[in-house]
Amino acid sequence: MADRLPERLGWSSFFADQLAADEAALSPARVDAVHRGRLTALTVAGQIEITLPARDDTSQYAVGDWVLADPVTGALHRRLERKALLQRPGEGRRPTQLVAANIDTLFIVASCNADFNIARLERYLAFANDAGTEPVIVLTKADTADDAAAFEQQAAALQRDLPVVTLNARSADAVVALSPWCGAGATVALVGSSGVGKSTLVNTLVGVAWGERQLTGGVREADAKGRHTTTSRSLHAMQGGGWVIDTPGIRTLHLKDMAEGLDILFAEITELAPSCKFRNCTHDHEPGCAVRAAVAAGTLDPERLARWRKLQTESGGGR
Repeated sequence: MADRLPERLGWSSFFADQLAADEAALSPARVDAVHRGRLTALTVAGQIEITLPARDDTSQYAVGDWVLADPVTGALHRRLERKALLQRPGEGRRPTQLVAANIDTLFIVASCNADFNIARLERYLAFANDAGTEPVIVLTKADTADDAAAFEQQAAALQRDLPVVTLNARSADAVVALSPWCGAGATVALVGSSGVGKSTLVNTLVGVAWGERQLTGGVREADAKGRHTTTSRSLHAMQGGGWVIDTPGIRTLHLKDMAEGLDILFAEITELAPSCKFRNCTHDHEPGCAVRAAVAAGTLDPERLARWRKLQTESGGGR
């Protein structure tokens, strides 16, 4: 049945190669919604409800996961290996929270107003890098900003070769601007703090005729911060043939064990480190530090180094 699964659902050879000979009668299904006590998924025959084994619970699955299920009963056989996984580290004793799976591109959404925050964008970039998905910064509310280009310039400087798209989330032009990442079979997810226009952008990408529209909220005039609107994750078909996952607004994203994601984000520091006199240099006080020398020479922003040091400590990857 796997060979009948349309590529538009995001199926690829990566998943097909995982199938065993004795699994031919099972239905590959893509999880499109995770509820507290149940899962639903999309198959060639439409949406089905997945029946989990007694030992499983829905916290072990993410929207975007591929599973194999009995085509008659919907009973879960197993979950296929993930190509990429976005997961939010838990705080304190809270468990890690699965955000979305098998994502090709992560749209990191921020707005061109007082809510624009460089340090927060760096956290999202490390989050995307570590998950193995391509990050794209999407700046919304460009139509209300006096100088949207200034926001775009600041965002583009955060990581090498980082795509930055500035748009009005309500405009049909947004579909065209994001089309390179939203083609047939592609899967994107949106993250960002509440009120930046994520759900509005999902509505635009999906279109009225393509599915139920997400609820959107207003913005408080005093601080340009939005009201939380999306409260769960779900998979939606886009007009361009791809799939989009909206997520609840995340204002605070704690990083843990994300050394690889930070190395990609702060590549200019990562590449200087081997030239330091001491292999375990913290780039704080040691003599012969190539990173501090770059700060002194004016080729490395000291605030950038300070943010790197803070995130390294939080991630547990101190040098």
